[in-house]
Amino acid sequence: MTVALSTAQQAAVQRRTVLILSIGQVLGGIAFGATVSLGALLAADISGSDALSGLATASVTLGAALCAIPLARLAARVGRRRALTLGNLFALVGIGVVILAASVRVFPLLLAGILMIGAGNAGNLQSRFAATDLAAPAHRGRDLSIVVWATTIGGVAGPLLLGPGEIVGAAIGMPPQTGSYAFSFVAQCAALLLYVVALRPDPLLAAQKLAQAAAATTGATVADRPAVARYAIFAVAGSHVVMASVMAMTPVHLSHMAHGAHGTAPSPADVSALVGVTIALHVGGMYALSPLFGILADRWGRLRVVLLGQVLLAGALGFAVFAGTEPWGVMVALILLGLGWSGATVAGAALLTEASAPELRTRRQGRSDSLMSLSAAAGAVLAGVILSNFQYAGLGIAASVLVVAIIALSPLARSGGAR
Repeated sequence: MTVALSTAQQAAVQRRTVLILSIGQVLGGIAFGATVSLGALLAADISGSDALSGLATASVTLGAALCAIPLARLAARVGRRRALTLGNLFALVGIGVVILAASVRVFPLLLAGILMIGAGNAGNLQSRFAATDLAAPAHRGRDLSIVVWATTIGGVAGPLLLGPGEIVGAAIGMPPQTGSYAFSFVAQCAALLLYVVALRPDPLLAAQKLAQAAAATTGATVADRPAVARYAIFAVAGSHVVMASVMAMTPVHLSHMAHGAHGTAPSPADVSALVGVTIALHVGGMYALSPLFGILADRWGRLRVVLLGQVLLAGALGFAVFAGTEPWGVMVALILLGLGWSGATVAGAALLTEASAPELRTRRQGRSDSLMSLSAAAGAVLAGVILSNFQYAGLGIAASVLVVAIIALSPLARSGGAR
């Protein structure tokens, strides 16, 4: 049974919760990073079509979209610990299915496995909101961003493990380009055990008790600002679509560039190395500076940092359009893309949380994650078509429409009291 906490107990539990969630994100991020790097390549190889490669990222984001709301509702009823544990179980099953699909070379089975990994990623996404359950308002952005930052280690390690993974995979008889999933499986098992054993007391259940106690004692309630919450959901989803659509097609684009540069077909190891380094830099941009964006969101205001994220995203798309035919241009574009996503996601999540009354908060968080993932899945599919017909520069131009929309609609949030 969860009991209400004193102020000192709340601070102590919050520190421990952020630590546990951060370690869980390190472990969970390994499978995400590997799937981001390998998904499009596996899909193109097994399907025989570059145009279908976007279905890999579409599947991982669709899996997250389908499970975000159910996991949020489960968390509201029984707590974050059980919801996060279920997400880890989904990912474990998905890893096994992807390896099997690569072995028998069945494309629909590959997409099903990636879908399950995406379902597990819905739990990883929920972790950042779990960091806000017991956070003091003045440090909400910082605590959220620390958990986001922790994903850097796993997210960067995933792509960088492609090379060692191929060696390990070949030694134990795994299909080509799936060896790094052996590391992912072990990491997911460790994350599951961590949440089961260590995430106690449950932060969401404890926060619900505190809110009930405060309402009963003082009658104080948190004002609900639906217009601001809707803008925050749109800004987070739109920024994620921009990031996911460009990032999803970058491995395929780099593979084409490698073939053109060499004149002859490069080895799979050369392509994997180029893709792995580029995606690692991108994932580092996504997470490495998130604490800075969290601190800025606490000090400058959530909306201002959301807009800073749009400026960075615009810079990324500019490099994709004008320097996307050079490896260094793609790398710079992917780093800026990650930084822009980080600023918009950290500040947008904090804005959504504080714009929602406690009884609506978890539901809206799940809705935000679902919309973010679902729209990104659609964006990844369209990105494959755009890349095939209009190349990388055309993809950058198409993605800029969302950046403009997020900036243009920001007065709606200001009118609702956001800053």
